[in-house]
Amino acid sequence: MPKAQSVRPLAIPAISTRLLLTAAGVVIVLLALAYLVAFDQGALSRSGMYMHELMHDGRHLLGVPCH
Repeated sequence: MPKAQSVRPLAIPAISTRLLLTAAGVVIVLLALAYLVAFDQGALSRSGMYMHELMHDGRHLLGVPCH
């Protein structure tokens, strides 16, 4: 009969709070940028479609419909 193997606990590395907050900040900035480029459609530009026209060609290059 084989001997039972002992199970060693996994060593979980500690994640610093600073690294976690930095990563969260980067994710938030990237999501905001994706919103402005792909989904804004001029909603944030109060007078005219300045944001829409500024990002128009970029939307087409990314394959995002904007019409």
